[in-house]
Amino acid sequence: MSDQPSSPPAGHKPALRAPGSSQSRFQVDPVAEAAAAAAAAGVAPKTPPGSRSSTGEESKGRFRVVNFLSPSDAAPDAGVNGDTVRSEASLHSSTGGLSHFSDTHSSTYYLRTFGHNTIDAVPNIDFYRHTAAPLGEKLLRPSLSELHDELDKEPFEEGFPNGEELTAAEIITAKELSESKGGTVKFGWVKGVLIRCMLNIWGVMLFIRMSWIVGQAGIALSCAIVLMAIVVTCITGLSTSAIATNGFVRGGGAYYLISRSLGPEFGGSIGLIFAFANAVAVAMYVVGFAETVVELLDSIDALMTDEINDIRIVGTLTAVLLLGISVAGMEWEAKAQIVLMVILVAAICNYFIGSFIPLKSKEPQGFFSYNAAIMMENMGPDFRDDETFFSVFAIFFPAATGILAGANISGDLADPQSAIPKGTLLAILITGVVYIAVAISNGSCIVRDATGDDNDTMVGSLENCTDAACTLGYDFSICKEGGCKYGLQNDFQVMSLVSGFGPLITAGIFSATLSSALASLVSAPKVFQALCKDKIYPGMHVFAKGYGKNKEPLRAYVLTFIIGLAFILIAELNIIAPIISNFFLASYALINFSVFHASLANSPGWRPSFKYYNKWVSLAGAVLCCVVMFVINWWAALLTNGIVLALYIYVSYKKPDVNWGSSTQALMYNKALTHSLHLTGVEDHIKNFRPQCLVMSGYPNSRPALLYLVHAFTKNVGLMVCGHVRTDMMNEQARYQRWLLKTRIKAFYTPVFADDLRQGAQYLLQTTGLGRLKPNTLVFGFKNNWRDGEMKDVETYINTIHDAFDLQFGVVLLRLKEGLDISHIQGGVSWPKWANRLSLFISDFNSASVDTKKPPMQLSPADEKLLAASQQFQKKQSKGTIDVWWLFDDGGLTLLIPYLLTNKKKWRDCKIRVFIGGKINRIDHDRRAMAALLSKFRIDFSDITVLGDINIKPKKHNKKMFEEMIEPYKLKEDDMEQEAAEKLKAEEPWRITDNELELYRAKSNRQIRLNELLKEHSSTANLIVITMPLARKGTVSSALYMTWLDTLTKDLPPILLVRGNHQSVLTFYS
Repeated sequence: MSDQPSSPPAGHKPALRAPGSSQSRFQVDPVAEAAAAAAAAGVAPKTPPGSRSSTGEESKGRFRVVNFLSPSDAAPDAGVNGDTVRSEASLHSSTGGLSHFSDTHSSTYYLRTFGHNTIDAVPNIDFYRHTAAPLGEKLLRPSLSELHDELDKEPFEEGFPNGEELTAAEIITAKELSESKGGTVKFGWVKGVLIRCMLNIWGVMLFIRMSWIVGQAGIALSCAIVLMAIVVTCITGLSTSAIATNGFVRGGGAYYLISRSLGPEFGGSIGLIFAFANAVAVAMYVVGFAETVVELLDSIDALMTDEINDIRIVGTLTAVLLLGISVAGMEWEAKAQIVLMVILVAAICNYFIGSFIPLKSKEPQGFFSYNAAIMMENMGPDFRDDETFFSVFAIFFPAATGILAGANISGDLADPQSAIPKGTLLAILITGVVYIAVAISNGSCIVRDATGDDNDTMVGSLENCTDAACTLGYDFSICKEGGCKYGLQNDFQVMSLVSGFGPLITAGIFSATLSSALASLVSAPKVFQALCKDKIYPGMHVFAKGYGKNKEPLRAYVLTFIIGLAFILIAELNIIAPIISNFFLASYALINFSVFHASLANSPGWRPSFKYYNKWVSLAGAVLCCVVMFVINWWAALLTNGIVLALYIYVSYKKPDVNWGSSTQALMYNKALTHSLHLTGVEDHIKNFRPQCLVMSGYPNSRPALLYLVHAFTKNVGLMVCGHVRTDMMNEQARYQRWLLKTRIKAFYTPVFADDLRQGAQYLLQTTGLGRLKPNTLVFGFKNNWRDGEMKDVETYINTIHDAFDLQFGVVLLRLKEGLDISHIQGGVSWPKWANRLSLFISDFNSASVDTKKPPMQLSPADEKLLAASQQFQKKQSKGTIDVWWLFDDGGLTLLIPYLLTNKKKWRDCKIRVFIGGKINRIDHDRRAMAALLSKFRIDFSDITVLGDINIKPKKHNKKMFEEMIEPYKLKEDDMEQEAAEKLKAEEPWRITDNELELYRAKSNRQIRLNELLKEHSSTANLIVITMPLARKGTVSSALYMTWLDTLTKDLPPILLVRGNHQSVLTFYS
């Protein structure tokens, strides 16, 4: 809790002001209307004892104090304390800017918290909402900066602390939600989940296929089929309940649950086929309805054409009718579901009542009411027409797919976290019991085959009777030859025969099929709309648009109708059912796997309020779903898995810009942490050495050539960290890390705040990394303009190199004659064609600051060359050479980096040429020795050149240029008193003494001579890699060392100065 700050000096005002605002965001002032109200009531505003009228300076940090008084019902001193406040979030809320005044439990803040004047806020649910929360407005708690910083300090720029800026999509979503709030239709767990799931599970199978399944599989195996389906759906229901209770659930059903748990890759792939499966399910249920209608028409000789075409005609008309109900809105659809539910329950009750009423007229058609002989005869299987246990299971299983009917409309539920578990699990229990009861009842009442002829009674002795019908006085033995139309095996409408009132069963069939079709017709568009809103796949966002107060996906309804109609034209229920079985099973498998995966990741965010789940049971459920997929239809299972895999690979490749905190991220973190800890227990070995580079890049987009070259030899090999020394305290780490990911540079961005480059580099060198994942090589850009700036910057630059060597780092310097830094080039330039891609480096995430109305500026010739040079390592290198000047043995880093480069696709056409120093009289010997060494290192090379003339004196004009370069930096102690010389050297340690210059004359000449040789041998190389000269710390001044480096590398192709830490990084031992 923040204490009340002391009064500021007189005349001092807090400067915290939102950009573009004429008023301080943290201003505290009484509202004029409240004061007027108080005056109207005859009450003079008072200030509480010990309080200032401004209610304390700290209150200026966040809130507007409202001295609110209602003239009609307020107490005389109700507006005195100044406690009621409103946050900026409420002042700019979706209610159109209306003020909110409420108590401490409302969505506004109170200035007086626990009796203290403070802007520190008490816990409030509105702080934890998403930006587009449908159940309430998101409020911003006071940021750490607002509570901690000085009152005259600007803690953030855009009025949103902690980077909580609203994206355009979030603003639109919030606006839509605010417009529709109050008018949406929300369902409870009974109406929204239980009834919907029961209607969908009691579908076409219950009335026109369950009797056939009993006839084929028998009572025992039919019950086993139902129980197998219940096991799969029950485990899936438990998993669904766990995911649904792990946070607020929005619309999208199975897609939403899977995508938010496993991420967009799995969610996007399964969402598409789940929506498609629901669309096909519409066809399955409509065909079931059409079959019943056509049989009724056939019974009265009223067929329009033939059976198949009549099914197509009736199915099409039915689909159009259902589309009309769905488009009318969820409210109408829900009312239709209740009516259908009443009819369906009445039909089921009607069947069971009829099963207890034996009628003589029904016996020729195979119904004898409950009879032990019939039950025993039907207990075992009698598979016909090439049917098997699993083919029959494949026919039945789509009936169980209704368990997600409630979850699929999760966005239309009042409390999905409570409704989905209760409604789904209870629906599975009730429908499972009814299915088993119907199976036992069918098998106990009805024989498998009957002729329907009253004359087929037994005549004579019953001694040779072997079947149940025979013992009951009927001879249906002719059915063994085929052709019978009645009985479990032959009559799909046998439940109408059994029922007390046949037309009610027909109504029940209509109700079951239509309700299931309606639920699927609603589910598919809802899931597809949620998928399209997330923009996982390109070109599908047109289906995300919603219409009306419930944001109904009308476009998705039409698409679902078209898909369903295409499968209705197949008109064969037994063909349609196995197709969607695999799609639904794949969805169930991933829901179960989601729970296992989330539990395995052990993320603190995985804490479902539904506790009756087990990760191993969920894993078993996932495996069981996959097994059942292959058992039902192996080629369809392979096709389904192939489709899911292809979609997964596509989404993974596209990398949609979403972050849902999935269990995949959590498990990735766990693995990374575990492997990092294991790695710390492993000693370093030369064979496993890899350059792990700390690149002093500054802003990552300011030196693209440096980044791309280092990335070329560290990608998939070693660590790359982009270090940035900053003097301001703006934290933009996440922003630039996203930029690196977007440009596919595999690196980490690590900024530090320090007074200068050296101090920041020291921080980075000592603290960057984790365990074994620590940099071992420091990479710089060469300071091209060192003579134009202050020499203290050169001193800092050279001392940073010394610090790296002190800490046993290798050092790499890259020099391009055009330069490296392109940050001074603004985004308003007119880009040459070759620089279109490179413009990303400059204006990618600063595009908001570019004034597009201004006419584009033309690049200067120097900047054009700079841009061209800065992109040279992004493209494939032409055939050429990488010239390695391995002059001194630094452990092998000078040789390893070129080798790693040539392993990359962009550098594959470049050959390595090696240059070494030697003596003129033993050039052949030195060449053979180096060739043998490179062969043992297994490094390919095209040529080895031994330089026997390194120590020859350089040309006079080059020596003269060197002397001219160092002239401004000489101490010239001979021209002044010793005391004055010592004082100047102490003040400017970078100056070169005459003694130092004479002592290192030979080394200076060597750098001049090497530059001449480099121009002679390597002027056409794609890249030069040369051993960096060392300067003894405390002996060689910064100016002289910088001059050596400049002289060595000037007027050359891109050149890398490399110096390892003199620990071996190459070995020829296995």
